[in-house]
Amino acid sequence: MSNIAGKAYAMNVITPIRWYTVWLNKLIFWAAQKMPSTLEGLITLSLIHYARWVIIGRNQFPRLDPKQPKENLQYSYMLFHSNFNGSWDQYVDSFTFAIPSGLDMFWKWNIRYPHSVALTPFHHYIRYNQIETTHYYSAYPLATSNDVKSAKSLKQKLIEFDALWGMEADDTVFLKQYNGLLRALQHDLGEMRPTPIVSMAATQVEKRLLREKRKMAEQEQVAAVE
Repeated sequence: MSNIAGKAYAMNVITPIRWYTVWLNKLIFWAAQKMPSTLEGLITLSLIHYARWVIIGRNQFPRLDPKQPKENLQYSYMLFHSNFNGSWDQYVDSFTFAIPSGLDMFWKWNIRYPHSVALTPFHHYIRYNQIETTHYYSAYPLATSNDVKSAKSLKQKLIEFDALWGMEADDTVFLKQYNGLLRALQHDLGEMRPTPIVSMAATQVEKRLLREKRKMAEQEQVAAVE
C-alpha cells in the first residue's frame, strides 16, 4: 500500500469547515501552541512520528495552470497529516484515549464531526475523509519512532564513552566499563525487524481474507466439477 513505508504509516485527512469559523480554529491552534500542556497526552504517544493540523482557505487551493477555471468553494478545509507506527485502528484509538477533549477542540467546527467518543462514529468520520497517500518514502523503513530515539541516545552514549575510556584505560578497566555501558543501554539495543503490512483499517484485512476464502471455495467447486 502507498500509505505504508516499512513500519511507518502516513495518514492524510481533509475535512470541510465553514469559512466564517476558520478564525476560531486558528485561535485554538494558537492557544495550543502557547499552552503545550493541552497536548501532553499526544506528546507522550511514542508511536507517533509527526502530527500536524493546517487550515486551507477556500481561496488558497493552487491552480495548476492559468487556464484552469477558478473554483468557487463553499467551505475552507482542515488538513490533518500524521506519520505513525502500528495499525490504523491502534493509532486512531490511541489518539482518542490520549486527547479526547483536544480532538473535539480541534475538529469542533468541522462539518459533521461526531466527536471523538464514541469510537465507531469517529472511525467512520476519519475513514470517510482520509485521502490515500499516492507516494510515501521512509529513509529508515524498519525503524519505529522509539528505534530512532534509541539510536540517538545510543550514539551520544558511545561518543561519551569513547571520550572517557577509548584511549586512556587499560584492557581490564575498559572491559569493565564497556560491560557497564552494555547493561545501561539494554533497552536501546533492540533488533529492528520487518512487521506484517497493515492495511488502512482492520476491516479491510477481514474483507480481503473473506474474498480469498470465497475465491478458493469457487476454485474447489470448479475442480470438483471437472
